[in-house]
Amino acid sequence: MTEKKLVVALAGNPNSGKTTIYNNLTGSRQHVGNYSGVTVEKKEGRVKHAGYDITVIDLPGTYGLSAYSPDELVSRNVILHARPDILVNIVDASNLERNLYLTSQLLELKIPMLLVLNMADVVEQRGDKIDSDLLSKLLGMSVVKAVGSKNEGTQEILTEVIKIAENKIELPERQVRYRREVEDELLVLQRIINQEKTAALEIAAGSDSVGNSRLPYPSRWLALKFLEKDREIMKHLEEFDQELPLQIEKSRKRLQSMIGDDAETCLVEDRYGFIRGVCREACQTNTLERLTLTEKIDNILLNRVLGIPVFLGIMWLLFQLTFTLGAPPMEWIESGIAALAGWVEVNMAESLLRSLLVDGIIGGVGGVLVFLPNILLLFLGIALLEGTGYMARAAFVMDNIMHRAGLHGKSFVPMLIGFGCTVPAMMATRTLENPRDRLVTMLVTPLMSCGARLPVYTLLIAAFFTPRAGGNVLFSLYLIGIILAIAMARLFRTYLLPGETEPFVMELPIYRMPTLKNILIHMWERTWLYLRKAGTIILAMSILMWGLFTFPNVDEHGRAFNEPAIQLENSYAGRMGKAIEPVIKPLGFDWKTGVALVSGLGAKEVVVSTMGTLYSIGDSEALAAEEAAAVKSFAEKVREQSGFTPLVAYVLMIFTLIYVPCLATVAIMKRETNGWKWPLFMVAYTLILAWLVSFIVYRGGLWLGIGV
Repeated sequence: MTEKKLVVALAGNPNSGKTTIYNNLTGSRQHVGNYSGVTVEKKEGRVKHAGYDITVIDLPGTYGLSAYSPDELVSRNVILHARPDILVNIVDASNLERNLYLTSQLLELKIPMLLVLNMADVVEQRGDKIDSDLLSKLLGMSVVKAVGSKNEGTQEILTEVIKIAENKIELPERQVRYRREVEDELLVLQRIINQEKTAALEIAAGSDSVGNSRLPYPSRWLALKFLEKDREIMKHLEEFDQELPLQIEKSRKRLQSMIGDDAETCLVEDRYGFIRGVCREACQTNTLERLTLTEKIDNILLNRVLGIPVFLGIMWLLFQLTFTLGAPPMEWIESGIAALAGWVEVNMAESLLRSLLVDGIIGGVGGVLVFLPNILLLFLGIALLEGTGYMARAAFVMDNIMHRAGLHGKSFVPMLIGFGCTVPAMMATRTLENPRDRLVTMLVTPLMSCGARLPVYTLLIAAFFTPRAGGNVLFSLYLIGIILAIAMARLFRTYLLPGETEPFVMELPIYRMPTLKNILIHMWERTWLYLRKAGTIILAMSILMWGLFTFPNVDEHGRAFNEPAIQLENSYAGRMGKAIEPVIKPLGFDWKTGVALVSGLGAKEVVVSTMGTLYSIGDSEALAAEEAAAVKSFAEKVREQSGFTPLVAYVLMIFTLIYVPCLATVAIMKRETNGWKWPLFMVAYTLILAWLVSFIVYRGGLWLGIGV
């Protein structure tokens, strides 16, 4: 039987024990030769194993694959030109974090790999532990422990090499995920690279060719090298049309402007962030020598005891500042909107147009814009936490709790994004490899308090709670959302979608002071979505709800209603509210609250705009009798006309937190799951859960005499 041929290349840092393992594999069957096109000595040996004739190539020891040193360039060119079937990356297990930097670069070459943890005995002697199975899943490659000096692990290496060659290893493909700004620029460059095909350099999504020789340059790797201004790869730039060089410079300048560092620094930092995440997950160490500032901070923030209290404390402080600092500008905007409404009321004759302007547009959209300062402050705080590197730690801290829920820390990332908006949070679940994890995460992400719910919270807190209590109430709502999400994830993972959870790598970037420009841009991007909603969806819904509240404006005999309150009850919206009132009455809600909740199906901010329309109409007689400067604030109207107690207001906030997210979220979930089954299930379960939790809180509060 003819033996199968296999070419294996050994790569590793200097002093990682690579040569020792090479000698263990090949014995005396070695010879020295030269690679075509490069003047470098190579060591090549052969070994026969399990019906395979394996050629083993020993690459020069190197710390990376840049073009800055001959060894680095040689190793890279050998891998790209000689095209080994399998890469065996040998690392010093006693100095894993430093050695994995080369591994992170090898991952970018998209070649089957085996990771060998050499000097495993040193790790054990120090009392440290490396979970090789977990490390294998995190890196997406087989992992073998070895002690080269004792010839231990040699047969295991050969066995794993054969398994990889025969595609018997089933592991998800991994790659370093760079910060959002870098990934955005990579996508732009990849698009151009994949589109431009010239006679000299043809590039497809996964392979390229120059002349008659194969150059395995994945477009992502090529884009990375262009961003780094790799001098060897930049030589190919002249073979492209002018669009690519212009875009490279534009991308580099944008990264410098946004982050404050050049592209090379960003890529290095993000690779080390990836490595730190891997080591935090898979390694336990007793040594704390020569710690960096990031590691010293992480020893506190990622501490198993202190991590969660610190996270909760930071979030509590963020919500306190959001509510406290946002109060004065919120009052200024509210006064301006009230003055505008009063001016229109005084200077326009009574008509449907005036009612539309005052009650529908100004009362509805203006009621939402009042809370813009809170939105800005919340998004500013989140952008700061992301920019400094803490948000990645928050997901890592929650990993243990998420595991108990049947998920893992990576699922917490979409949930964190959900604090801003549920739609991109749904899309962020694409990073989850396990379909069950992804589906469960999509089902529970709507329980996060998105920015659209914040105006509802802020309005009711301002109306029914003291400023001192406001931050605590707001914090409790965000915390309830997290707790419910974890509880429902556990329930779904146990009974609805059972199965094993997947490990994850959460990149832990170094702590840094983010640039002001980057923070402001991220804050504005999210705030602009809020403002755009106010000018489109919320405006449309406000006008619609005004129409439902205003018509019919005559009784069955064609006579106008004598009082606004009677007209409201007989309007289309009033009839709709009356129809659902029996269902929500056990929660302390009346028909007006029901109308507001139904309107919130379009967008949660519309709950506020509906209240603005509702109580503007209800207060129209007072508006006519008062001067513009004496018009009551929105919160005062809600407090006086709603008949709510603090308990009912709190229950309404809980119901708003839990029940059906906006229609855009339902639509995006339909697209992500390719059907209506799971979106409709999400609608049903959130409605039921909202009713049950609200009922328990309301009845419990009545029984305890709290907030009544």
